[in-house]
Amino acid sequence: MTITDLKGWTSAFSAALGATDRSALAALFTPTSLWRDILAVSWNLVTVEGADAIVDMVLEMQPQVHLGEISTSAAPGALEGWITFENAFGRGTGYVRLDGGVCLTILTALQSLTGHEEAIGRLRAIGTGRADDKRNWLERRQQEAAELGREIPPYVIIIGGGQGGLALGARLKALGVPCLIIDRHPKVGDQWRSRYKSLTLHDPVWYDHMPYLPFPENWPVYTPKDKMGDWLEHYARIMELDVWTSTECTSASYDATDRQWTVNLMRDGEKFAIRAPHLVMAVGNAGFPNIPAFEGAETFRGTLNHSSQHPGGEGYEGKRVAVIGSNNSAHDICADLVANGAHVTMIQRSSTLIVRQKTMQNVLLAALYSQEAVDQGITTESADLLVASMPLRTQEAYQKQIWQGIRAMDADFYASLENVGFQLDFAEDGSGMAMKYQRTASGYYIDVGASDMIINGRIALRSGVGVKQIVEDGLILSDGSHLAADAIVMATGFGSMDEWVARLISPEVAARIGKCWGYGSGVVGDPGPWEGELRNMWKPTAQPGLWFHGGNLAQSRFYSRYLALQLKVRHAKLPLPIYGEPR
Repeated sequence: MTITDLKGWTSAFSAALGATDRSALAALFTPTSLWRDILAVSWNLVTVEGADAIVDMVLEMQPQVHLGEISTSAAPGALEGWITFENAFGRGTGYVRLDGGVCLTILTALQSLTGHEEAIGRLRAIGTGRADDKRNWLERRQQEAAELGREIPPYVIIIGGGQGGLALGARLKALGVPCLIIDRHPKVGDQWRSRYKSLTLHDPVWYDHMPYLPFPENWPVYTPKDKMGDWLEHYARIMELDVWTSTECTSASYDATDRQWTVNLMRDGEKFAIRAPHLVMAVGNAGFPNIPAFEGAETFRGTLNHSSQHPGGEGYEGKRVAVIGSNNSAHDICADLVANGAHVTMIQRSSTLIVRQKTMQNVLLAALYSQEAVDQGITTESADLLVASMPLRTQEAYQKQIWQGIRAMDADFYASLENVGFQLDFAEDGSGMAMKYQRTASGYYIDVGASDMIINGRIALRSGVGVKQIVEDGLILSDGSHLAADAIVMATGFGSMDEWVARLISPEVAARIGKCWGYGSGVVGDPGPWEGELRNMWKPTAQPGLWFHGGNLAQSRFYSRYLALQLKVRHAKLPLPIYGEPR
């Protein structure tokens, strides 16, 4: 049978799967085909490459997951489009791209668990309570909050009450999984409020919605950090999340016999422990501040801070400030200092990728995350799935093409930066910011004005040099020159998420789990082997009951669904075959 469109391909796939026909299944793929599966076949997050490996996964898992007929509403002749399916656990959706009658890429993503659906839409709570219960909603909610973590143990403990922890908490709440969120700040949102004064989200509002509760129509395109903090605080209250603030996790240990975590906490001066089967590290996508041990730092007479401690540019008028670093935070801090009358020098130790915010929005995001996309009927959910439907191999090739166009379009801008000595790169292989972010989550700046300050000299630049030592009145750079400074800000980034495991659990567990983030691209900072998915993120790790949830707002929104489903299926004690489970 000659396959000419997506309808023909889905029919052929369903027939071959029903007949358990290995050769017929393999004929629908090529040696370079990519299947990205999110829980639908693997009960894992995996990308499988090549016809043989794809068929191996499908046939190994089919006796347990019972993937049913795949259907599509794509028009006759369409070579790509949406698919829907059911399996033994629930319902799912996905996206397929064809070439010459065979599959180039396929995404399958489980969306809901049959019999354990989210309490939303038609399944939302009635809200009136029971006739035999005299408590009103407020009294019931207060009792629930008071008991969870004290009389009633949670099933999941989430460390971190930022956008990641709250998004996951909301998903678990909708699925009926008892969950307690731990955050060391006094109020939800303080993690954002405590950042440097000028910080504004560099991603647009359409990209940053939270689960269930999108930003209102009058929300600014780019969210100021304090407004973001307020939103998260109200989000937690509206979604009725159980968050313990002013609470710090001091350590955690796992009992393999009863499969329980013991999480030791300090809350308002009180020490106590809570037990739960699952522990989620939702502490962003980074570890602790990277604070280089510069020789002579103790002799410096001025103020020396890491960017995470920098309060903002107020009070620096007339002062000479050296900012070590050249990524997002460094640029934002430099621009804020200049606006407050400081004399600023950026020390660029290595090359940086720069993209104009307008270019990022118009070229990289507008098709899926913009008002125009919304007006064309593209929902946040469909946009997220379309992004997820591009496996990392495909993303690399696609992004290289996109960035060739960006470099040509903004050639004059980039030439102006290079003319003042700024060292540019566009990722080691030319694949741009999206791949840099997924490889190392560093090495770039989304330009919201600081680049022009560098071009016109308002921000002085020393590029291609490092810091040899700090002296009492400034710095000695690697070329031997002296840079006078009254203050130094180290915008030197953060470590990896697995640092939290080493500190809170043990170095041995951290070593067993391995690196978090990155996917084995082979570039500097992201060594192989190739993983096909971000390491240890949103999926089972080598440590039972330990999960990682992090990333930007879009990733927190999208992957919170799939991490919550994995936790729910365990909470419901459903049989759970896992393909590619870490050992």
